[in-house]
Amino acid sequence: MSLAPLQWLLLSVCLYGAGALLSLLLARLENLAIGTSSVFGMAGAACGLAASLPVLQTGTVERFLMDGPFEFAHFAVRLDPLAALLLLAISALTLLASLYGWSYVREYRGRGVGAMGFFANAFIASMTALVAMDNAFYFLILFEAMSLASYFLVIFEQDEDAVDAGFLYFLIAHTGSVLILIAFFLLYAQSGSLDFDSFRALGLDGPLASVVFLLALFGFGAKAGMVPLHGWLPRAHPAAPSHASALMSGVMVKIGVFGIIKVGVDILGAHTAWWGLLVLAIGGVSAVLGVLYALAEQDLKRLLAYSTVENVGIILLGVGAGMLGLAAPQPLLAALGFLAAGYHLLNHALFKGLLFMGAGSILYRAHSKDMEQLGGLAARMPWTALSFLAGSLAICALPPFNGFVSEWFTYQALFAVSQDAGFALRLAGPLAMVMLALTGALAAMAFVKAYGMCFSSAPRSRHAAEATEAPLPMRAAMLLAALALLLLGVGASAVSPLMANVAASLTHAAPASVTEGLAIHPGLHAKTMVSMPILALLLISLPLCVLLALSILRGARLARRQQGDAWACGYAQEASMSVGPQGLTQPVAHMFAPLYRLRSQLSPSSKLEAALERTIAGATRAEPVWDQRLVLPAARWVDRLAACIRVLQHGDFRLYCLYVVVALVALLLIVAR
Repeated sequence: MSLAPLQWLLLSVCLYGAGALLSLLLARLENLAIGTSSVFGMAGAACGLAASLPVLQTGTVERFLMDGPFEFAHFAVRLDPLAALLLLAISALTLLASLYGWSYVREYRGRGVGAMGFFANAFIASMTALVAMDNAFYFLILFEAMSLASYFLVIFEQDEDAVDAGFLYFLIAHTGSVLILIAFFLLYAQSGSLDFDSFRALGLDGPLASVVFLLALFGFGAKAGMVPLHGWLPRAHPAAPSHASALMSGVMVKIGVFGIIKVGVDILGAHTAWWGLLVLAIGGVSAVLGVLYALAEQDLKRLLAYSTVENVGIILLGVGAGMLGLAAPQPLLAALGFLAAGYHLLNHALFKGLLFMGAGSILYRAHSKDMEQLGGLAARMPWTALSFLAGSLAICALPPFNGFVSEWFTYQALFAVSQDAGFALRLAGPLAMVMLALTGALAAMAFVKAYGMCFSSAPRSRHAAEATEAPLPMRAAMLLAALALLLLGVGASAVSPLMANVAASLTHAAPASVTEGLAIHPGLHAKTMVSMPILALLLISLPLCVLLALSILRGARLARRQQGDAWACGYAQEASMSVGPQGLTQPVAHMFAPLYRLRSQLSPSSKLEAALERTIAGATRAEPVWDQRLVLPAARWVDRLAACIRVLQHGDFRLYCLYVVVALVALLLIVAR
């Protein structure tokens, strides 16, 4: 029996909901609760894939409308290609994260695995339903449910860092929610309905449209983690359990990007050029600052979280280019921009999910995410090392992996921006390309550091030296993700038409045909000299030929080799003598010192200290100036304001009833007007 896409979607949400409830009911039977949560998560993800793929392949729109409990809140569902793309990313990563979590969550036995399963499945269910919701009332309810469920995942560890991260996340997330609420209220005041169809029918123009767009941009941008609203992301994502971090960084931030496109393009039409320029500028700044902050980190999960800020910036570069194409109007530019953004959105979900799962495997076995305490894990965790390497190559946009394809499309879109007749676009295009190129170079440096410090060299701690390979479900999830990265790169000519359908749904034009050479133009079928399958075969075969040559020569050279420790000035070798993560990136941190708050930290070597009887200065830590001077002071100010309001919490039930009556009277007066 074949089901329609919306039926698969409903079944997916129901399975996630059942998994959440059963996880709570089976909380005392911890192993059963873990298995139930994972199985229902994988089943729901499979149904989500079945719902999304037909819509992406055909470019059709699936609709459902039903009267709700309120006249202004119809239950409207719309699964268009953009929503299907988000659903595909959510479902694919959920499938992998649920398989991974089957083993990973066992580390949390005795600490409420039933609650973790409940919040994880509720989090996924709210995202899955949200992308297809076409009414502002239910959209906001699901948006808040997603934020609340993810908040409880962030604070699950219940230590001081997790609670502080949760507070900052809660603060910024709800600041964004207020901005979104105001934007929807302004649209409701004009249309008299909360259905998105009524918002689209307005054809809003002028200053009011710009106000709504700015509110939506910064409201959803807070969830996306774009600069300047990114301060919560490098604290919250590392604090959550690693499979939840993968989902938050891989797909939750994309809900923010989805909201920006939904309001700015789908509802308002992106008819104003400066909207696109603003998104392009924010994207470029987010990409560069995100990777610079990532480069200075030595906490592996914080590095990956800052890298998410970078990749959100790259996606916004594509969105900005697409919006400029709509405003021009230039259909080719619009199609290129949205195609690049959609492709990178899907790619980032998978390779960032893989990298967070790799970081979780390291934490699971080596009990640390501090790269100073790691090293030598490639020999002890070879499958994890191989998977993490694939994710690192993909995020650095190296062929034949998927990151190369989506960044190639982004460069094409930015080239198209630079060819516009207007001076502003001719200036913005090259500047954005320079920022993207700088981002790519710094990303390569950051992930050389991440992989090298974790997997190469000698172990720098006892836990790293004693680490063993991750359990089979965790390895399987990472290897499947690595395979997906390769397939999305090599099979770009098959995937790109799906992204072209997404772009066509936003530009209201015929889908662009995509050639094997990755050149796109409506109706153009010309061939080019670039072939991803051949390029992939060459890149795979070249290192294999080198390895074959080395293996042939190995026997003749082994007789002349001797193994031994490197000379250490008369002292015995110890792990702290090897170059650490800060040693690799300190020159860059000093070059960009205005963006960091540099401070020295004493880190003496025990043997040298004993010999010289004095302390030796050690590493230099880099802390983002933005967080220190703006984000954290704002959070402390809100905390002090909350402390002042706390006087209302006096415990007198009668006064609480009075508060309710006063609020009710005020609402009635507002409605009566």
